[in-house]
Amino acid sequence: MKTAVIFYSFNGNCELVAEEIKTLIGADLIRLYSKDEKKRSRIGKFFWSFSMVMRKNPPLKPYTFDAAVYDLIVIGAPVWGGSPASPIRTFISESGLTGKKIALFVSHAGGMGNAIEKFKVSLAGNEIIAEAEFKDPVKGRKERIKKKIAEWVKTFN
Repeated sequence: MKTAVIFYSFNGNCELVAEEIKTLIGADLIRLYSKDEKKRSRIGKFFWSFSMVMRKNPPLKPYTFDAAVYDLIVIGAPVWGGSPASPIRTFISESGLTGKKIALFVSHAGGMGNAIEKFKVSLAGNEIIAEAEFKDPVKGRKERIKKKIAEWVKTFN
């Protein structure tokens, strides 16, 4: 099964999960970046991410993705304000995904809100085959996180 993992990562949490999925199932990775993303201090990141929550669809740096090539698409995003991060919302609105098998994951620091449900609504017309949430993957125990990811990807078949 040809799989793509499309993700946005702000602090490395979704990146850790996406990289592990790639290792486990040989997926293609497509990392998204917002056009105005740059290195910022901790407080600068906070204010920037807050402003991004307010923007419906921030522009993304160019990326290459052809949904027709993939049997399964895994999409991952951090949770911002109880929703998937706005750069992922941009991707979903641009991609026109429909009729695809999709697995969803989010990373969060303890406040997931309705992020998975909002993710599902934004992907209406697709078959959501799996979903998962990961709390602080970068700060957590790596072996425990990797085990959770490995168990989750087994549900993709």
